Amino acid sequence: MPELPEVETMRRGILPIVGGRITDIEAVAGSLKPIRISPRPSLLCRRTAGCRIEAIERYGKRVALRLDSQAVLVLEPRMTGLILLAEPPDLEHLRLRVRLSGVRPRQLLFWDRRGLGSVRLLEPRQLALELGPDKLGPDALEVLAQELRERLHTSRREIKVALLDQRAVAGIGNLYAAEVLHVAGIHPGKRCDRLTSADWARLHAALQHVLAEAVHYEGSTLADGTYRNALNSPGRYQNHHRVYGRTGQPCPTCGAGPIRRIVQAQRATFFCPDCQRRRGGAAERT
Repeated sequence: MPELPEVETMRRGILPIVGGRITDIEAVAGSLKPIRISPRPSLLCRRTAGCRIEAIERYGKRVALRLDSQAVLVLEPRMTGLILLAEPPDLEHLRLRVRLSGVRPRQLLFWDRRGLGSVRLLEPRQLALELGPDKLGPDALEVLAQELRERLHTSRREIKVALLDQRAVAGIGNLYAAEVLHVAGIHPGKRCDRLTSADWARLHAALQHVLAEAVHYEGSTLADGTYRNALNSPGRYQNHHRVYGRTGQPCPTCGAGPIRRIVQAQRATFFCPDCQRRRGGAAERT
């Protein structure tokens, strides 16, 4: 967390700065361990000063500012990072300030409670090496049905685990993998190589539906309240979760359930045992 819907919401939220020029980049000093910034802040500032922001892109779970120098400033929120145009939740965890001219607002902020995020300036060759097709699969919002199947159908991994592989398909995380599989009616423990053609068709349709729906509601703000959009407002998709975090509650789809929680690859998975009946696959781990 944040996953594709949250990062796409961040990307869309900061579109007003396209056309602006970077005047200064400041790594905000504080008592916390600094985030990863590459190159070092003083050099980053020199290399970007005066550059115009041509476009704002997304690579999986990363936001990228494409500059007229051909370099790309990549912001990776990871677990608790936020990319903001408004004032941050607090100043203690503010990590980076990008000052701008020619647009309003006049600054872009990177805030990170746990300090696991990163900010990197990549030249075109570096971008291709680190975030190109050899590192990231097709974006989950754009992947074609046949492409999704071809990338995963021979794998012996459980489908929930396989969906988290960013080399296979980019942007899906733990929360949305569970929601997508519920909408598709597929047990999270079913192996990829045991999914039928009908399963793959339903999975692709569910993937597109759930992610588009989550983007529409500007992502999910969970109980800790960390995730916020670019204007420091919470997302609303948590009000539409079907299974995630709903252990023991009735299934909103079939009315039965209750929703169960298992552990896969050291991550919690939530599913409805009635909507998502097991037909083969590994044993459940509660």
